[in-house]
Amino acid sequence: MTDDTKRAVRTALQTAVGVSAALPLIVDATGVSEALPGVAAALAVSGAFARIMAIPAVQSLLPRWLRTDAAPQE
Repeated sequence: MTDDTKRAVRTALQTAVGVSAALPLIVDATGVSEALPGVAAALAVSGAFARIMAIPAVQSLLPRWLRTDAAPQE
């Protein structure tokens, strides 16, 4: 798997976790101004999850196809 594909999969996973954490707020919101806390929560969770996934100890727990620091296969 190429690095670009790994990055895309990781980004999709991180965004899905962030959106799922904020989904109750987003569903309850009816207007743009009321949806803002839900969107902010989704972005905050996604960003935190991305930073956590970048930690070397967490990298070692991830499947090989999701690691970004894995040695290239020959």
